Amino acid sequence: MIEFYRITDNKKITDMKTICFYFEMHQMFHLKRYRFFDIGSDHYYYDDYSNETRISDVVERSYKPAIKALIEMIKNSKGEFKVALSLSGVAMEQLEMHAPCVIDLLHELADTGCCEFLGETYSHSLSSLIDEKYFRSEVKRQCEKTKQLFGKLPKVFCNTNLIYSDEIGSMVADMGFKGVLTEGAKHILGWKSPHYVYHCNQAPDLKILFRNYKLSDDISLRFSNSEWSEFPLFADKYIDWIDSMPKEEQVVNIFMDLAALGVAQPLSSNILEFMKALPGCAKEKGITFSTPSEVISNLKSISPIDVLYPISWADEERDISAWLGNVLQREAFNKLYSISERVRICHDRRIKQDWDYLQACDNFKFMSTKYSGIAVDRDIYESPYDAFTNYMNILGDLINRVNSLYPEDIDNEELNSLLTTIKNQGEEIDALRNKLNQYQFDLKKKSTTKTKETKAPKCVIAKE
Repeated sequence: MIEFYRITDNKKITDMKTICFYFEMHQMFHLKRYRFFDIGSDHYYYDDYSNETRISDVVERSYKPAIKALIEMIKNSKGEFKVALSLSGVAMEQLEMHAPCVIDLLHELADTGCCEFLGETYSHSLSSLIDEKYFRSEVKRQCEKTKQLFGKLPKVFCNTNLIYSDEIGSMVADMGFKGVLTEGAKHILGWKSPHYVYHCNQAPDLKILFRNYKLSDDISLRFSNSEWSEFPLFADKYIDWIDSMPKEEQVVNIFMDLAALGVAQPLSSNILEFMKALPGCAKEKGITFSTPSEVISNLKSISPIDVLYPISWADEERDISAWLGNVLQREAFNKLYSISERVRICHDRRIKQDWDYLQACDNFKFMSTKYSGIAVDRDIYESPYDAFTNYMNILGDLINRVNSLYPEDIDNEELNSLLTTIKNQGEEIDALRNKLNQYQFDLKKKSTTKTKETKAPKCVIAKE
């Protein structure tokens, strides 16, 4: 690798660009039609047929061929191509149930040593915006699930839809992550380039990688659009764009949903052939590929970044309005998290599972009234209001189930106090029980020793 020193600050940097590819994998649990009159009598909220058919469709059209292509790219480049993936916990659950073949392919991808698995929220939720305790819990569970399936504990974090703010960065750093991925939003970066490593202003040890949304969207949104001015896009042209950037720019972050390869951009568009050609074209220009951890380890941050309000990779505004932009969405969101404290302390496994699935941000996206220029998949719903009504009916039933365990007239502080007292009493009883068991064991041991001494034959000395 060619290296030089910048005389002004005597810092060693690389004179070689690197590309960081990251793909997100998430599949929600789709809700069924749930009427007001079902509240209290039907506690199962999901459309099993839709869940199975939808994930099977994505697996066949995208996940299987796309992951096979990534494996092929790594092998053909002799390990020079590298990639990062993040899977939501609910996606891992769905794949285990309906498409274990994808889990097997991900194992094969992990075995190449050229794929990094990243941390994210378990249910692909918006918990980082409202409930720190549950956010931390979700991230921990997703990381544990990732390690359980793939043997790798994530060191870098990417929040749901790349949502990030200074406050979120501080929480992520406190959880032990070394880096975070987010959107290279123009209103945040201003004149600064997304092609450098930055760090959180509240946690200097947490490095930030910013997505190049133009180059990412060229693949995920525009690749097969025959009306696009750059159509058709070939790998050599794409790499030439990257090569033509200023030499001092260090890293180009290309982040997208894995379903873009096969679903948003159909296989008939030759999207995978385009991907497979990238490593060879990059090598000719001296451009490498790196995982997020490698970028964070090898490159130094050039400055802190202030992000006072949450940003994301959604729509032109790059904010959270896609999920919380109208009254319907905020009402459903606040109502859901109004019971978070009770759900956290309950031991009902079904309630916790339903809570996970209802947190998925997709549920709030269906209620969006924004016009973004891109068709919104509304699932089974005819309108945002239809989505809101169905979701609130289900949420009403869940709230009733939670209140049956912990009545609504007991506030969270009082409930926590009672549960803490019960927990302390339980621990005290356990400690006394352990002491009693130890006393009984010692008594029995002493009794056994005395019995053996009594039965032992006396030593007789023979007279001469």
